[in-house]
Amino acid sequence: MANSPNFMIIGAMKCATSTLHEQLALQPGIVMTEPKEPNFFSNNEEYQRGIDWYLSLFTEAQATDICGESSTHYTKLPTYPETVSRIAAEFPELKFIYVMRHPIDRLVSQYIHEWTEGVISVDINEAIDQFPQLIEYSLYTRQLAPYFQQFGQSMVLPVFFERLLTESQSELERICSFVGYGDVPRWNFDLDAQNVSQERIRRSEWRDFLVEAPILKQLRRLFIPKSLRTWVRSLWTMKQKPQLTPEKLARLQEIFDQDLTILGSWLGTDLTCDTFKNIVKKDALTWR
Repeated sequence: MANSPNFMIIGAMKCATSTLHEQLALQPGIVMTEPKEPNFFSNNEEYQRGIDWYLSLFTEAQATDICGESSTHYTKLPTYPETVSRIAAEFPELKFIYVMRHPIDRLVSQYIHEWTEGVISVDINEAIDQFPQLIEYSLYTRQLAPYFQQFGQSMVLPVFFERLLTESQSELERICSFVGYGDVPRWNFDLDAQNVSQERIRRSEWRDFLVEAPILKQLRRLFIPKSLRTWVRSLWTMKQKPQLTPEKLARLQEIFDQDLTILGSWLGTDLTCDTFKNIVKKDALTWR
């Protein structure tokens, strides 16, 4: 049988899963898929390719290698409801890594991502009402519960974005120990953070063609002043970080505090939106 995954990074979206994927891929003896997010078990169009296609993503791995993939769609309920049952049917003893982030920060980062992709065009305060997935994907216990029920709590490692940034090496060691890696991993601090939407530039097919076409690129630099090019670029750029109104912020805190109360009980601590960052940075939390 072809090599198959030993573990999956299942999310959450906009929680440094791309960075973690790349850091793991740098470790000798760990093979991570290319592409990073196969989305095989979540997306119907990918699932229809069949399990042989999925297993082909691991054909370069040696028999002793540990294999993994990272698909944040795997914790996007209710968007992809069949994910967990599909995984369990193929790999009933798999291990999972779930990276969480302050739920409001994660929501804002997802909003920026969706805005740049052209999925969302309204203000963030309107978007929260129009796009329920912004909230759903930050309700971590709802995303985790099906994995606990199907695979058991011990098969899911909780990781937190905020601690991963400040304690990168020790968190990488903890993650590698969880997946059964026998060597000491090394976090590469020279590797830039992956998939960071700092510039917040909206995608545009015709603009990207004009920008990337080699001949047009040279002509633009020769004949169009930089000040004009900068102004045109600004038309597709989010001018400032989205700002939640006090009313929307209070509503989100109420929603997420309910979910964090449950998450905290699973972790043996008291979690709220106000305490989240201090608590998750302080210690490596595990299920109680």
